Amino acid sequence: MAVHRDVLDKQNLAAALIVSILRFQIALAHMNRLQYESSPYLQQHAHNPVDWYAWKPEAFERARRENKPILVSIGYSTCHWCHVMERESFENPDVAAFMNEHFVNIKVDREERPDVDAIYMEACQIMTGGGGWPLNCFLTPEGKPFYAGTYFPPRPAYNRPSWLQLLQHMANAWETKREAVYEQANRLMTYLERSDNVFLEPLPSELARPPLPVQAALENAYYVMRDHFDRVEGGFGGAPKFPSSMALHFLLYYHRLTGNTEALEHALFSLDKMICGGIYDQLGGGFARYATDRAWLVPHFEKMLYDNALLVSVLADACRLLLDTDNAHAQQRRRCYEETIAETLEFVRREMTHPGGAFFSALDADSEGQEGKFYVWDKAEIEEVLGSDAELFCALYGVSEQGNWEETNILWRAIPIDDYARQHGLDAEALRQQVAQWRRRLFERRSQRIRPGLDDKILLGWNALMASAYAHAHTALGRDDYRDTAVRNVDFLLQHFINENGRLLHSWKDGRAQYAAVLEDYAFFIAALLDVWHITFEQRYLDFAQGLTEQVYTYYYDAQTNLFYYTAADQADVILRKKDLYDNATPSGNSTMAHNLQRLGILLDRGDWREHAEQMVEKMRPAVERYPLSFERWALALLLLARPRPEVAVVGRGALSMAQELQRHFTWNAVVAAAEHPDDNNPLLRGKAPGEHTLYYVCRNYACQRPVSTLEEALMLL
Repeated sequence: MAVHRDVLDKQNLAAALIVSILRFQIALAHMNRLQYESSPYLQQHAHNPVDWYAWKPEAFERARRENKPILVSIGYSTCHWCHVMERESFENPDVAAFMNEHFVNIKVDREERPDVDAIYMEACQIMTGGGGWPLNCFLTPEGKPFYAGTYFPPRPAYNRPSWLQLLQHMANAWETKREAVYEQANRLMTYLERSDNVFLEPLPSELARPPLPVQAALENAYYVMRDHFDRVEGGFGGAPKFPSSMALHFLLYYHRLTGNTEALEHALFSLDKMICGGIYDQLGGGFARYATDRAWLVPHFEKMLYDNALLVSVLADACRLLLDTDNAHAQQRRRCYEETIAETLEFVRREMTHPGGAFFSALDADSEGQEGKFYVWDKAEIEEVLGSDAELFCALYGVSEQGNWEETNILWRAIPIDDYARQHGLDAEALRQQVAQWRRRLFERRSQRIRPGLDDKILLGWNALMASAYAHAHTALGRDDYRDTAVRNVDFLLQHFINENGRLLHSWKDGRAQYAAVLEDYAFFIAALLDVWHITFEQRYLDFAQGLTEQVYTYYYDAQTNLFYYTAADQADVILRKKDLYDNATPSGNSTMAHNLQRLGILLDRGDWREHAEQMVEKMRPAVERYPLSFERWALALLLLARPRPEVAVVGRGALSMAQELQRHFTWNAVVAAAEHPDDNNPLLRGKAPGEHTLYYVCRNYACQRPVSTLEEALMLL
């Protein structure tokens, strides 16, 4: 009998193996062109029965040859609704057959081709008043959009037609109303061509009055921003709620310029609420992209590299600002921010770092086909892991039997540890150590779950933002490993993202960089090089920043507006050159270039670059005053024009470490250079002879006060 059972087992195994091989062969037979792409998002669609193309010339050549409309579908690998639409529609053989017959279908990773996404997302917003991903846009064979929308369900719902109904309508319009389709496309193109000027032209009322002094303009912008303060939960506005890290950064600087305590308190209060909320991963560190509710409890669980970079940077500046505030509450806050920086950068090191020192792009919201499944908890599982300690942990982290989201629990800090300890007569430090042990045990249990998908492509601009974040964290916390990580990352980018012509590329994966860099790649990378220069004072980083800035002028500058285009002058595969003006989830390339030119103009004694930065900010000033929450980094650039920026040259023995100590304080608008033995290569250091001790030269417009020899004296002069 045992032999018979063994024979059956072998037969079953053989049959299962044959079925698996057949399934694999069928899957291979149905793989489309996306199998040859490196983007994780495009590879997700490689097994769809849709005959997808990537954004390559062959797709447009076929559309022109067969006189077919193009369907371009844009998304990204960690997009929940992109996954939903794929399952419902793009994996449906009947739907795919209709798409293949009537359209040339192109899949685009918006992170890999932000230039393509920007054009067609704007078309969608013009047509529908909204946008989002997945973005589905119908184009003429020349690439002109004539209709666009986002998610469409498999059956009519949400006041939307089904996806197949929309496809049928678009195919019919192309066959029977071709002239109307082209008329619509040309009209849309006219709007797109003119849209850049909307925020560059002052209103009649603004033309009627003389320009306000910078300080008055900043005050106007602040009060518009203030009207959107959520004074109960922090941040701005209601749900969904984004971190708005650039706006918080502005508030910190506005406080330092004006002494406005309300601005400071709202910035810090907003950071407190986010750190305590479900938007922050209470076990593993790192922030999710946004919260779906007003109170920061329910995140959209995907974790993006850029969000964490921007939040670490603002937390680092908050730490610097609080360094010189000696009340107990301020120091408690500072400790919390330091811990959050450390936990977030540990998450980045652990889960988003390539062995070579680069950073991956994102973690998916979904695992096992369910949003947030990796992160949420049943109370019973916590009790199983923590035993008798579970009750206290659940009280601290808002865990209940019924759950706080879809019958499960998102961990959040329901009550601060210090408050709980005070209420129950416990030692706060001992409780903190105990909670840290419980978190480690739960983290270890969570690590055994099926993980969310990782988008492991490496993007130049996002990496540069994270390199800047590590540099800022080093400045604030003094940790050498943060400096080393920033240096390693920037060196990786210099090695792998420059082509044979010395130009930057946008994306890297599996040893290959591709796609022309866009303005934000240059802008963020120049900023990162300057940030790394400020923590190392190695001349090569300043030299690279200067060279890349000259490239920006060569390939991206628009003399008519004094701003920069998003794409280079010699890029031929987009129908339109747009300008990147909004500060959205990431800063705009133009606002970042304004900051870069301000800094480089001082460091290199380039008055023309400083003057150009001022002209750029003046161009955008009306938009900043009207819509500061859409132009937050522009607002900060305007703020830095309110007072002359001091220059600090630190020279002599120990100059590098003393310059770092100086920058640990919130010197906010100072530009610092340092060398033990200065030469004439750096204008800020030129002619600054070192003495027996470290000397600090505090200057304005290169006119220096008498040097001082202590940090305290230098801070007083600043």
